[in-house]
Amino acid sequence: MSRPLLITDCDEVLLHMVTHFGAWLDAEHQLDFQPRGGHFTSSTRRRSDGTLFPDEQLWPLLNGFFETQMHRQTLVPHAAEALAEIGEVADIVVLTNIMPDWHAGRVAQLAAHGIRHRVVCNQGGKGTPARTLIEEFAPSAAVFVDDLAVHHASLAEHTPEVWRLHMVSEPTLAPDVAPAPEADARIDDWREAKDWILARFEEGPRR
Repeated sequence: MSRPLLITDCDEVLLHMVTHFGAWLDAEHQLDFQPRGGHFTSSTRRRSDGTLFPDEQLWPLLNGFFETQMHRQTLVPHAAEALAEIGEVADIVVLTNIMPDWHAGRVAQLAAHGIRHRVVCNQGGKGTPARTLIEEFAPSAAVFVDDLAVHHASLAEHTPEVWRLHMVSEPTLAPDVAPAPEADARIDDWREAKDWILARFEEGPRR
């Protein structure tokens, strides 16, 4: 019988990113970064005069962060321990929306925190790559974890048999992020999330 499968996001699920990105913008670019509700749009202002920093200029800086500053990112509490326990009974894939050029850096970054699982890079909705993984692994049950509601909606469309857990592990963001409508549960702590995931594996495919 095939093993269950956990498909998990990385940033703000396994690793903190937003606070470190903001600290870098502060130190290196004199920008104040304060995302609201998990959204980056209209989140950044020039410290010199308080004017809004254009979103189209922020995205290249985000790319620059991933190209040169991934070492800043820190592990979400209890994530490594939870994955270690889940990995005893299930396969685990990290499905992360970063450019393919940063794949090796992400693998090394996670390994430095004791997380050594397959990493798949993606752009856009995660429903299609999740479907590919389901077809490859043919798991007895599968759970998807992500901090963005748009990806839960994508999974609901393309892989409705996969359980969907909404997790926002960054405490400065979580209170302002509403539960994803298409998720089956919202849990922001890996200790509780681990138990929920293992229970879904026992329950079987989502009906």
